[in-house]
Amino acid sequence: MDFPCTKCGKCCSNVNLSPITSYLDRGDGTCEHFDDNTKHCKIYDNRPEICRIELQFNKYYKERFSWNEFIAINLEVCEKLSEK
Repeated sequence: MDFPCTKCGKCCSNVNLSPITSYLDRGDGTCEHFDDNTKHCKIYDNRPEICRIELQFNKYYKERFSWNEFIAINLEVCEKLSEK
């Protein structure tokens, strides 16, 4: 099962909320690689590791969570960001 990303852009529009992603902030809390018009990443194929859900899971979380648990946790964050 792939991560069910809805491509809403909320994670890209709130990079300032985490010290792990704040270096991507273009000054308004949004990632410097986010295209406001298309709501897509301008460097998707070469995006940073932190933006790669499956890579993050395999590198840092697979010993602590199942893939389905990891998806559920990430979806909770997606929902919270959507409420902003």
